[in-house]
Amino acid sequence: MQAVVCRKPGEIAIEDRPEPVRGEAEVMVGVRRIGICGTDFHIYEGKHPYLQYPRIVGHEFSGVVIEAPKGSTLKAGETVVINPYVACDSCIACRNGKPNCCMKIGVLGVHRDGGMCERISVPERNVYPAGKLSVDQGASCEFLAIGAHAVRRSMTGAGARALVIGAGPIGLGAAIFSRIAGHEVTLLDTSTERLQMAAERFGFTSGIVANEATAEAVREKTNGDGFDVVFDATGYGPSMEKAFSFVAHGGALVLVSVVKDDIRFSDPEFHKREMMVIGSRNATRVDFEHVADSIAKGLVPVDKLITHRTTLADAPRDLARWAHEKNGLIKAVIRIGA
Repeated sequence: MQAVVCRKPGEIAIEDRPEPVRGEAEVMVGVRRIGICGTDFHIYEGKHPYLQYPRIVGHEFSGVVIEAPKGSTLKAGETVVINPYVACDSCIACRNGKPNCCMKIGVLGVHRDGGMCERISVPERNVYPAGKLSVDQGASCEFLAIGAHAVRRSMTGAGARALVIGAGPIGLGAAIFSRIAGHEVTLLDTSTERLQMAAERFGFTSGIVANEATAEAVREKTNGDGFDVVFDATGYGPSMEKAFSFVAHGGALVLVSVVKDDIRFSDPEFHKREMMVIGSRNATRVDFEHVADSIAKGLVPVDKLITHRTTLADAPRDLARWAHEKNGLIKAVIRIGA
Protein backbone atom coordinates (compact mmCIF):
# COMPACT_ATOMS: atom_id res chain seq x y z
CA MET A 1 0.00 0.00 0.00
CA GLN A 2 0.96 3.65 -0.33
CA ALA A 3 1.94 5.60 2.78
CA VAL A 4 3.37 9.02 3.61
CA VAL A 5 6.55 8.49 5.59
CA CYS A 6 8.67 11.09 7.33
CA ARG A 7 12.06 9.40 7.00
CA LYS A 8 13.96 12.01 8.98
CA PRO A 9 13.61 15.74 9.72
CA GLY A 10 13.12 17.57 6.43
CA GLU A 11 12.57 14.40 4.38
CA ILE A 12 9.05 13.13 3.67
CA ALA A 13 7.96 10.87 0.83
CA ILE A 14 5.48 8.31 -0.49
CA GLU A 15 6.61 4.74 0.15
CA ASP A 16 5.27 1.29 -0.64
CA ARG A 17 4.59 -0.40 2.68
CA PRO A 18 3.33 -3.94 3.42
CA GLU A 19 -0.41 -4.38 3.83
CA PRO A 20 -1.36 -4.25 7.54
CA VAL A 21 -2.44 -7.46 9.26
CA ARG A 22 -5.57 -7.19 11.39
CA GLY A 23 -5.11 -8.21 15.01
CA GLU A 24 -7.73 -10.29 16.81
CA ALA A 25 -9.30 -7.30 18.59
CA GLU A 26 -8.69 -4.83 15.78
CA VAL A 27 -10.64 -3.28 12.93
CA MET A 28 -9.20 -2.98 9.44
CA VAL A 29 -10.01 0.50 8.17
CA GLY A 30 -9.74 1.92 4.68
CA VAL A 31 -8.58 5.49 5.25
CA ARG A 32 -10.57 8.19 3.39
CA ARG A 33 -9.57 11.56 4.91
CA ILE A 34 -6.57 12.66 6.99
CA GLY A 35 -6.19 16.06 8.60
CA ILE A 36 -2.71 17.58 8.67
CA CYS A 37 -1.91 18.79 12.16
CA GLY A 38 0.69 21.02 13.75
CA THR A 39 2.18 17.80 15.14
CA ASP A 40 2.80 16.59 11.57
CA PHE A 41 4.58 19.84 10.73
CA HIS A 42 6.69 19.52 13.90
CA ILE A 43 7.63 15.94 12.96
CA TYR A 44 8.70 17.11 9.51
CA GLU A 45 10.72 19.94 11.04
CA GLY A 46 12.36 17.68 13.63
CA LYS A 47 10.78 19.47 16.58
CA HIS A 48 8.79 16.60 18.10
CA PRO A 49 10.33 15.27 21.33
CA TYR A 50 8.73 11.80 21.40
CA LEU A 51 9.22 10.52 17.86
CA GLN A 52 11.52 7.95 16.28
CA TYR A 53 12.08 8.10 12.53
CA PRO A 54 11.02 6.83 10.05
CA ARG A 55 7.30 7.22 10.81
CA ILE A 56 4.03 7.03 8.89
CA VAL A 57 2.48 10.27 10.13
CA GLY A 58 -1.13 11.31 10.59
CA HIS A 59 -3.44 11.01 13.58
CA GLU A 60 -6.58 12.91 12.47
CA PHE A 61 -8.44 10.55 10.19
CA SER A 62 -11.68 8.89 9.20
CA GLY A 63 -12.39 5.92 6.99
CA VAL A 64 -14.61 2.93 6.27
CA VAL A 65 -14.61 -0.48 7.91
CA ILE A 66 -13.05 -3.21 5.77
CA GLU A 67 -13.19 -5.97 8.37
CA ALA A 68 -14.16 -6.06 12.05
CA PRO A 69 -13.74 -8.75 14.73
CA LYS A 70 -16.37 -11.45 14.99
CA GLY A 71 -19.31 -10.19 17.05
CA SER A 72 -18.44 -6.52 16.57
CA THR A 73 -21.24 -4.01 16.11
CA LEU A 74 -19.16 -2.36 13.39
CA LYS A 75 -20.09 -3.39 9.87
CA ALA A 76 -18.09 -3.53 6.65
CA GLY A 77 -18.56 -0.32 4.65
CA GLU A 78 -19.51 1.73 7.73
CA THR A 79 -17.93 5.20 8.04
CA VAL A 80 -15.89 5.53 11.22
CA VAL A 81 -13.87 8.06 13.21
CA ILE A 82 -10.55 7.04 14.74
CA ASN A 83 -9.41 7.95 18.24
CA PRO A 84 -5.61 7.83 17.79
CA TYR A 85 -4.78 7.56 21.49
CA VAL A 86 -4.08 3.87 22.08
CA ALA A 87 -4.05 3.20 25.83
CA CYS A 88 -2.65 0.27 27.81
CA ASP A 89 -5.88 -0.34 29.83
CA SER A 90 -3.91 -1.24 32.96
CA CYS A 91 -2.09 1.83 34.35
CA ILE A 92 -3.54 4.09 37.04
CA ALA A 93 -4.87 6.59 34.49
CA CYS A 94 -6.65 3.88 32.51
CA ARG A 95 -8.02 2.30 35.69
CA ASN A 96 -9.44 5.70 36.64
CA GLY A 97 -11.15 6.18 33.27
CA LYS A 98 -8.55 8.56 31.83
CA PRO A 99 -7.01 6.69 28.88
CA ASN A 100 -6.17 10.05 27.29
CA CYS A 101 -3.29 10.39 29.78
CA CYS A 102 -2.31 6.71 29.88
CA MET A 103 1.19 6.21 31.29
CA LYS A 104 2.11 4.03 28.27
CA ILE A 105 0.06 5.82 25.62
CA GLY A 106 0.83 5.08 21.99
CA VAL A 107 -0.40 7.85 19.71
CA LEU A 108 -0.93 6.84 16.11
CA GLY A 109 1.34 8.88 13.87
CA VAL A 110 3.69 9.68 16.76
CA HIS A 111 4.65 6.69 18.90
CA ARG A 112 3.49 4.21 16.25
CA ASP A 113 2.66 4.43 12.56
CA GLY A 114 -0.37 6.55 11.78
CA GLY A 115 -3.14 7.09 9.29
CA MET A 116 -1.47 8.80 6.31
CA CYS A 117 -1.82 5.59 4.32
CA GLU A 118 -4.41 3.59 2.43
CA ARG A 119 -5.27 1.06 5.15
CA ILE A 120 -4.63 0.64 8.86
CA SER A 121 -5.56 -1.84 11.58
CA VAL A 122 -6.74 -0.16 14.78
CA PRO A 123 -7.93 -1.50 18.17
CA GLU A 124 -11.71 -1.79 18.08
CA ARG A 125 -12.12 0.38 21.18
CA ASN A 126 -10.51 3.25 19.24
CA VAL A 127 -12.96 3.05 16.32
CA TYR A 128 -16.20 5.03 16.64
CA PRO A 129 -19.22 4.95 14.29
CA ALA A 130 -19.48 8.25 12.41
CA GLY A 131 -23.27 8.07 12.13
CA LYS A 132 -24.45 10.71 9.70
CA LEU A 133 -21.11 12.53 9.55
CA SER A 134 -19.28 12.80 6.24
CA VAL A 135 -15.68 11.59 5.98
CA ASP A 136 -14.57 15.26 6.02
CA GLN A 137 -16.48 15.84 9.25
CA GLY A 138 -15.21 12.59 10.73
CA ALA A 139 -11.59 13.51 10.07
CA SER A 140 -12.17 16.82 11.89
CA CYS A 141 -13.38 15.19 15.10
CA GLU A 142 -9.96 14.57 16.64
CA PHE A 143 -8.59 18.10 16.61
CA LEU A 144 -11.96 19.50 17.67
CA ALA A 145 -12.11 16.95 20.52
CA ILE A 146 -8.90 18.50 21.92
CA GLY A 147 -10.76 21.78 22.38
CA ALA A 148 -13.93 20.09 23.62
CA HIS A 149 -11.92 18.18 26.23
CA ALA A 150 -10.22 21.39 27.40
CA VAL A 151 -13.58 23.09 27.84
CA ARG A 152 -14.93 20.13 29.80
CA ARG A 153 -11.79 20.11 31.95
CA SER A 154 -12.34 23.78 32.81
CA MET A 155 -15.49 22.94 34.83
CA THR A 156 -16.79 26.40 33.92
CA GLY A 157 -20.51 26.99 33.47
CA ALA A 158 -22.59 29.01 31.06
CA GLY A 159 -22.27 32.79 31.23
CA ALA A 160 -18.59 32.74 32.10
CA ARG A 161 -16.20 35.09 30.32
CA ALA A 162 -13.62 33.01 28.45
CA LEU A 163 -10.35 34.03 26.84
CA VAL A 164 -8.79 31.72 24.23
CA ILE A 165 -5.15 32.53 23.52
CA GLY A 166 -4.05 31.38 20.07
CA ALA A 167 -6.35 31.40 17.05
CA GLY A 168 -4.88 28.35 15.33
CA PRO A 169 -6.91 25.16 14.75
CA ILE A 170 -6.75 23.98 18.38
CA GLY A 171 -7.56 27.44 19.70
CA LEU A 172 -10.48 27.79 17.31
CA GLY A 173 -11.74 24.38 18.40
CA ALA A 174 -11.54 25.44 22.04
CA ALA A 175 -13.32 28.70 21.20
CA ILE A 176 -16.11 26.92 19.33
CA PHE A 177 -16.77 24.50 22.19
CA SER A 178 -16.41 27.26 24.76
CA ARG A 179 -19.20 29.06 22.91
CA ILE A 180 -21.26 25.85 22.76
CA ALA A 181 -20.85 25.63 26.55
CA GLY A 182 -22.43 29.08 26.83
CA HIS A 183 -19.30 31.11 27.50
CA GLU A 184 -18.74 34.66 26.28
CA VAL A 185 -15.63 34.11 24.17
CA THR A 186 -12.78 36.50 23.41
CA LEU A 187 -9.82 35.49 21.24
CA LEU A 188 -6.27 36.73 21.73
CA ASP A 189 -3.63 36.35 19.03
CA THR A 190 -0.54 38.11 17.72
CA SER A 191 -2.05 38.24 14.21
CA THR A 192 -4.74 40.79 13.35
CA GLU A 193 -5.38 38.73 10.19
CA ARG A 194 -6.19 35.62 12.22
CA LEU A 195 -8.50 37.58 14.50
CA GLN A 196 -10.25 39.04 11.48
CA MET A 197 -10.61 35.58 9.96
CA ALA A 198 -12.07 34.25 13.22
CA ALA A 199 -14.59 37.08 13.24
CA GLU A 200 -15.59 36.69 9.59
CA ARG A 201 -15.68 32.90 9.40
CA PHE A 202 -16.82 31.95 12.88
CA GLY A 203 -18.41 35.03 14.44
CA PHE A 204 -15.81 35.61 17.17
CA THR A 205 -16.02 39.39 17.04
CA SER A 206 -14.41 39.97 20.44
CA GLY A 207 -10.65 39.93 19.89
CA ILE A 208 -7.46 41.25 21.45
CA VAL A 209 -4.17 41.69 19.61
CA ALA A 210 -1.21 40.46 21.65
CA ASN A 211 1.19 43.36 22.12
CA GLU A 212 2.50 45.66 24.85
CA ALA A 213 -1.05 46.86 25.54
CA THR A 214 -2.57 43.40 26.05
CA ALA A 215 -2.88 43.61 29.83
CA GLU A 216 -4.78 46.89 29.58
CA ALA A 217 -7.04 45.44 26.87
CA VAL A 218 -7.88 42.50 29.16
CA ARG A 219 -8.77 44.89 31.96
CA GLU A 220 -11.01 46.92 29.64
CA LYS A 221 -12.77 43.81 28.28
CA THR A 222 -13.55 42.55 31.78
CA ASN A 223 -14.09 45.80 33.71
CA GLY A 224 -10.89 45.07 35.61
CA ASP A 225 -11.98 41.60 36.74
CA GLY A 226 -10.03 39.31 34.41
CA PHE A 227 -11.52 36.30 32.63
CA ASP A 228 -13.33 33.52 34.47
CA VAL A 229 -11.50 30.94 32.37
CA VAL A 230 -8.44 31.26 30.13
CA PHE A 231 -7.43 28.62 27.58
CA ASP A 232 -3.87 28.80 26.27
CA ALA A 233 -3.47 27.02 22.93
CA THR A 234 -0.25 28.63 21.77
CA GLY A 235 2.43 26.08 22.62
CA TYR A 236 4.62 29.04 23.56
CA GLY A 237 6.08 29.25 27.05
CA PRO A 238 6.08 33.05 27.52
CA SER A 239 2.42 33.18 26.46
CA MET A 240 1.51 30.45 28.95
CA GLU A 241 3.29 32.33 31.72
CA LYS A 242 1.59 35.61 30.85
CA ALA A 243 -1.83 33.89 30.83
CA PHE A 244 -1.77 33.62 34.65
CA SER A 245 -2.27 37.37 34.91
CA PHE A 246 -5.41 37.32 32.74
CA VAL A 247 -7.38 35.03 35.09
CA ALA A 248 -10.02 36.47 37.41
CA HIS A 249 -9.91 35.84 41.14
CA GLY A 250 -11.46 32.40 41.62
CA GLY A 251 -11.00 31.57 37.93
CA ALA A 252 -9.19 28.87 35.99
CA LEU A 253 -6.33 28.60 33.52
CA VAL A 254 -6.42 25.61 31.18
CA LEU A 255 -3.12 24.75 29.49
CA VAL A 256 -4.22 23.07 26.27
CA SER A 257 -0.85 23.08 24.54
CA VAL A 258 2.42 21.72 25.85
CA VAL A 259 6.01 22.92 25.78
CA LYS A 260 9.24 21.18 26.78
CA ASP A 261 10.41 24.05 28.98
CA ASP A 262 9.53 24.83 32.59
CA ILE A 263 6.63 27.23 33.15
CA ARG A 264 7.21 29.87 35.84
CA PHE A 265 4.62 31.98 37.64
CA SER A 266 4.33 34.30 40.60
CA ASP A 267 3.13 32.31 43.61
CA PRO A 268 1.66 35.37 45.40
CA GLU A 269 -0.37 36.26 42.29
CA PHE A 270 -1.48 32.65 41.93
CA HIS A 271 -2.51 32.33 45.56
CA LYS A 272 -4.32 35.62 45.93
CA ARG A 273 -6.55 34.63 43.01
CA GLU A 274 -7.19 31.14 44.46
CA MET A 275 -7.15 30.13 40.80
CA MET A 276 -6.98 26.67 39.30
CA VAL A 277 -4.32 25.62 36.81
CA ILE A 278 -5.57 22.69 34.76
CA GLY A 279 -3.68 20.51 32.32
CA SER A 280 -5.63 19.20 29.34
CA ARG A 281 -4.23 16.28 27.34
CA ASN A 282 -5.73 14.64 24.26
CA ALA A 283 -9.41 13.62 24.48
CA THR A 284 -11.68 10.72 25.44
CA ARG A 285 -14.61 8.98 23.79
CA VAL A 286 -17.10 11.29 25.49
CA ASP A 287 -15.35 14.28 23.87
CA PHE A 288 -15.42 12.65 20.43
CA GLU A 289 -19.12 11.92 20.87
CA HIS A 290 -19.80 15.50 21.97
CA VAL A 291 -17.97 16.78 18.89
CA ALA A 292 -19.83 14.42 16.53
CA ASP A 293 -23.17 15.39 18.05
CA SER A 294 -22.35 19.10 17.81
CA ILE A 295 -21.32 18.76 14.15
CA ALA A 296 -24.52 16.83 13.39
CA LYS A 297 -26.55 19.63 14.99
CA GLY A 298 -24.87 22.24 12.78
CA LEU A 299 -23.02 23.91 15.64
CA VAL A 300 -19.54 23.39 14.13
CA PRO A 301 -18.87 24.78 10.61
CA VAL A 302 -16.39 22.12 9.43
CA ASP A 303 -16.57 23.43 5.87
CA LYS A 304 -15.15 26.75 7.08
CA LEU A 305 -12.40 25.08 9.09
CA ILE A 306 -11.07 23.10 6.11
CA THR A 307 -9.18 25.61 3.97
CA HIS A 308 -6.68 23.43 2.04
CA ARG A 309 -6.92 20.03 0.33
CA THR A 310 -4.52 17.59 -1.28
CA THR A 311 -4.19 13.92 -2.26
CA LEU A 312 -2.08 11.17 -0.78
CA ALA A 313 0.30 11.33 -3.76
CA ASP A 314 0.78 15.09 -3.38
CA ALA A 315 0.80 15.13 0.44
CA PRO A 316 4.61 15.03 0.89
CA ARG A 317 5.08 18.06 -1.36
CA ASP A 318 2.18 20.01 0.13
CA LEU A 319 2.91 19.16 3.77
CA ALA A 320 6.48 20.39 3.34
CA ARG A 321 5.22 23.58 1.67
CA TRP A 322 2.48 24.28 4.22
CA ALA A 323 4.94 23.87 7.08
CA HIS A 324 6.19 27.32 6.02
CA GLU A 325 3.33 28.83 3.96
CA LYS A 326 0.63 29.20 6.60
CA ASN A 327 -1.15 32.26 5.22
CA GLY A 328 -4.88 31.49 5.20
CA LEU A 329 -4.31 27.95 6.45
CA ILE A 330 -6.58 26.60 9.17
CA LYS A 331 -6.95 22.90 8.43
CA ALA A 332 -5.58 20.95 5.46
CA VAL A 333 -7.12 17.59 4.57
CA ILE A 334 -5.75 14.71 2.48
CA ARG A 335 -8.23 12.83 0.32
CA ILE A 336 -8.00 9.11 -0.41
CA GLY A 337 -10.62 7.66 -2.75
CA ALA A 338 -14.08 9.22 -2.98
